[in-house]
Amino acid sequence: MTRLKRIWPEGVRTVVVLTFLVESWSEGKAPPYSPMTSPPRPGTKDLAGITWSEYGARAGADRLMRIARERNLPATFCVNARVAELFPGVIQRIVANGFELAGHNYAQDEVLPGLDEAEERALIARSLGILEDVSGVKPRGWLSSTIATTERTTDLLAEAGMLWHGDYNYLDLPCRLPNGGGGMVAIPHSDFADNRVLRAAPRDFFQCYKDTFDYLHNKEPDAFMNITVHGHFGGRPLISAVLDEVLGYITSHEGVWMPRHDELADWINENQVDEISYAERFPLSPA
Repeated sequence: MTRLKRIWPEGVRTVVVLTFLVESWSEGKAPPYSPMTSPPRPGTKDLAGITWSEYGARAGADRLMRIARERNLPATFCVNARVAELFPGVIQRIVANGFELAGHNYAQDEVLPGLDEAEERALIARSLGILEDVSGVKPRGWLSSTIATTERTTDLLAEAGMLWHGDYNYLDLPCRLPNGGGGMVAIPHSDFADNRVLRAAPRDFFQCYKDTFDYLHNKEPDAFMNITVHGHFGGRPLISAVLDEVLGYITSHEGVWMPRHDELADWINENQVDEISYAERFPLSPA
């Protein structure tokens, strides 16, 4: 195989980013998933699920910060604005410890599809405004809760002054958005977040990312990988242990760059990196 000119900075073979999610559901609501194998009785309040989901803001996010700090790694925290209202201290610690703070809707179950334009614009503005008021820092990026977006979300985020947008599942690599992006950068998300092993062995999380990294780093120069972890699950010791292990494995390799999302987006813009297809990156010779 031959390939086009390099995409990443000189000496970088693989870019890996950390996306840490800190989430909160609407009053009285619980996540639609949890470790509990029996659902609550219909019509009753799922108190177990509600309290389980609060772990991210109460402890999990701080553990994730500690793991990243101990390995001298940056990370981006995408946070529901409701977390900032209920647990302002964790928002302030994210910023004080040098991590990026990004928007993630107001509540996790308050998704964008189904809203009209005025409602969607208002939700984006409200969410970003709360995070800025509590943290003292204006967020530069946005990842919609459940990665649920609309045809106008990109334009509304550009209108709100966002640098990057994370609701992309058709890309291998980050790139500038060509139309209606207002200078924004598209950052692909992960297909295998920590909650994929909610009722399985956390070791599967380690093996998934190790195998993915090995394939990309060895066979596809200029690769990209996004590791996604939820504070209320991945921030617990049972999976933080394997997250720490996989980060140690990745950072033991040469040619790895692990920026914050905003740092990566700035680099993409400064170097005018546009979308490039897989076929363009690795063209096959005729059989």
